[in-house]
Amino acid sequence: MSRFSNVIQRKGTRSVKWDYAEHLYQDKKILPMWVADMDFQAPQEVIDSLKQRVEHGIFGYTMPDEEIKRSIIDWIAKRHQWNIETDWITYSPGVIPSLHMIVQALTEEQDNILIQTPVYPPFYSVIKEHQRNVVKNSLIYSEGMYSIDFEDFENQIVKNNVKMFILCNPHNPVGRVWKEEELKKMGEICVKHNVIIASDEIHADLILDEHKHIPVASLSNQLNNQTVTCYSPTKTFNLAGLQASYIVTSNKEKRESIKKNFDKQGMHMLNTLGLTAMENAYIHGEEWLEELLETIQGNRDFAAEQFKKHTDLIKAVPLEGTYLLWLDCRSLNLSQAELKSFMQKQAKVGLNDGVSFGEEGKGFMRMNLAAPQEIIEDGVQRIVDAVRQKTTS
Repeated sequence: MSRFSNVIQRKGTRSVKWDYAEHLYQDKKILPMWVADMDFQAPQEVIDSLKQRVEHGIFGYTMPDEEIKRSIIDWIAKRHQWNIETDWITYSPGVIPSLHMIVQALTEEQDNILIQTPVYPPFYSVIKEHQRNVVKNSLIYSEGMYSIDFEDFENQIVKNNVKMFILCNPHNPVGRVWKEEELKKMGEICVKHNVIIASDEIHADLILDEHKHIPVASLSNQLNNQTVTCYSPTKTFNLAGLQASYIVTSNKEKRESIKKNFDKQGMHMLNTLGLTAMENAYIHGEEWLEELLETIQGNRDFAAEQFKKHTDLIKAVPLEGTYLLWLDCRSLNLSQAELKSFMQKQAKVGLNDGVSFGEEGKGFMRMNLAAPQEIIEDGVQRIVDAVRQKTTS
């Protein structure tokens, strides 16, 4: 497990997480636990494949071939029991660019698009920046768990004549891995009302304990036809800077519309090294991933136990998938501005502001657990110490 326990210096590498944190939080002593990338090196096989490709020394135009497609198909079949076909795959530099393209290609200006809040902030921008309208189906938070308000889900679709639903599975930031019955129920409603599903499944491989990721498109032929699914190895194997992702679409008409939109933007191919990393991660990265998941589970359990043991004012929402821990800080009785200031100035940790995920995130913060335990222990202890000081002063 040493590859997940070594603290590697990332400052000075133009790291958004570490080098930008000082600018963002205006404090050199901030411990960054915010943006969703890991403080772990990629699998050695990926690093070696990149070195070999770099040593070749020629970086001309590169096309994905059948071998790369086969690595994707085999990975999804083995990890998620979904058999996709080679012509269903469209390449993209990232899931967020994919969502922008999907919204533009498959909806019209002033169309209404449904999201489940609180949710990853770019979901709002991929709708609003293209003159579409956000419709919310707020998740229900009760007794420390999040669930779906299915009655409201359908009511919002009918009332607002919703054209598209952007699904987040596993859900960021609340950490739910949606169960089969939940996905089927949402899917049936979308099929009933002819709502396109754009499913962001970038965290599909980061599933904890005995939970199971199920691609919504795999549940029926109707849902497969209705759904456009976004995947990437970048979250799984910490490759975000290499910009490699893909869209899976069985519906030929939808797929061609999306490809046409990529063509309009002059986006025809992926980064040479991104393709190399993606293929080798999918072929050689499974053992590394299993060790990673054990590390994340350990970090999650440590953080939750420490908060429970040392303060009843911060509660860790149960984390089923992703490496992003959603913290319920409402018992601190602080405004959101005060909560942000408390974490930044008193605790000296850089977390994501809960309200950035929507108004439903008021009183919450998001913590990145994808770091060596030494860093997690430091961050949790800083928060615990700050809470103790606050309650005793």
